[in-house]
Amino acid sequence: MTCRTLLTGATGTLGTALQPRLIDAGHDLLAASRSPPDHGDDLEWIAMDLVDGTGIREAVADVDVVVHAASAPQGDSEAVDVRGTERLLEAAADAGVSNFVYVSIVGVDEIPYSYYEHKFAAERAVEASAVPSTIVRATQFHSFVAELLGMVSRSPIWPLPTAIRLQPIDVGEAADAIVDRATTDPAGRVPDIGGPEIRTVGDLARAYRDARALRRLIVRLPLPGETAAAFRAGDGLCPDRTVGTVTWNEWLAGQFD
Repeated sequence: MTCRTLLTGATGTLGTALQPRLIDAGHDLLAASRSPPDHGDDLEWIAMDLVDGTGIREAVADVDVVVHAASAPQGDSEAVDVRGTERLLEAAADAGVSNFVYVSIVGVDEIPYSYYEHKFAAERAVEASAVPSTIVRATQFHSFVAELLGMVSRSPIWPLPTAIRLQPIDVGEAADAIVDRATTDPAGRVPDIGGPEIRTVGDLARAYRDARALRRLIVRLPLPGETAAAFRAGDGLCPDRTVGTVTWNEWLAGQFD
């Protein structure tokens, strides 16, 4: 039986990776975005705004599974990730959705960072909802780490929190694991997914610098506070769940060689 699936955040980094994988897995996919692309393709799109509620009830009508990948890490995460998720859950409950798959981040319950706190609040809303659900936490994507490093790449000196440890994962491999959970059988909170290796920000930055053939000085930027301490302590890692196989160096080689 074909599964009718709504994908939120379909134009984002993860959403873009999820689109073809969900289709290949046999899903009848409805892609949602606040601003759907206007170019023609074979994908069915719907305009949906989690903040003001526009299009939410229309999007979940006759849907079996919701894959909720929409997020606002650099915007108003309380409005999008918390209140928007609550609106989506309410509509999904009324529509009789069989499985609400929520994509979260490893460490949201441990790291005192406002965006993470909002993701954790959204997790709690998902768990408290009447909608059957699955929560999947992933570590940071390679592309996200590269984006952060790209912000300092033009400077001759890179002041970075070199001792912080990360476990980046290829977005395609994260998407594969999420698609495996996008069924009509909810599974609750499932094991975390992370990349194949744990690296310090200093290690990641040196590899990035070398891959781009840049001559830059990397200097340690001490970051005070509980958030940085939690990252240094490894609260954003899942060393026993190295689901991904693409290493940071391999990913860089595919981007810059």
